[in-house]
Amino acid sequence: MITLYGFGPGFGLPEISPFVTKTEVQLKMAGLAYRKERAMPPASPKGQLPYIADEAERIADSTFIRAHIEGKYGFDFDAPLSLQDRAQAWAFERMIEHHVHSALIGSRWVDADNFAKGPSHLFDGAPEHLREKLREDAQFRVAENYLLSGLGRHAPDEDVDLAMRSLFALSVQLGDKPYLMGGAPCGTDATAFGMLAGILTPFFTSQLRERTERFQNLTDYVSRMMLQYYPDFAWTSVRQAA
Repeated sequence: MITLYGFGPGFGLPEISPFVTKTEVQLKMAGLAYRKERAMPPASPKGQLPYIADEAERIADSTFIRAHIEGKYGFDFDAPLSLQDRAQAWAFERMIEHHVHSALIGSRWVDADNFAKGPSHLFDGAPEHLREKLREDAQFRVAENYLLSGLGRHAPDEDVDLAMRSLFALSVQLGDKPYLMGGAPCGTDATAFGMLAGILTPFFTSQLRERTERFQNLTDYVSRMMLQYYPDFAWTSVRQAA
């Protein structure tokens, strides 16, 4: 059986990491049995989560895990799509994982209040004398990467303005369809769902979340996907309580 390594539930989400969520949803899409274990990035072959163990193989990075599933188990996540649609889905995936994800990182890790409320607690299990140093180092590295991504070079309202252009593109692409590319889910839906849920969780307060909530079709999409792939997670009641 496949073992999926991730952070686990938190921040009002069934899984903290949008990339672990992506892989978990794709495992569900493929109908593959798996078990899930908690881990931290240093345990991964590439120093990042998710990674999976599949018999003797250990595969890290959600995109390479998808390729492994498709190659070993013969499951085509984009089976309903034409060649042109596959190209468009890949382009949207790159936009989500680079541009939208950078905005999510800024709202969680760079914002001091959200960092204290959420990511700082990832280090609660570290030895007490190291804990604060580990928090500071991790936040510094993330902030540095945020700066290098380009979004971090702008004022807080400007970086959200740029993120909104990508979210507007997603909203237009989704339209009134149940899934991004049509009537059936594809691999990119797992990516979009993980990232959008991470933005929309009421656990964090941010301008990014508030402005994303204006796209009604995106909020409805996340609720549908949550019900489909995490039916036991109380997303609806959490959202209503926010």
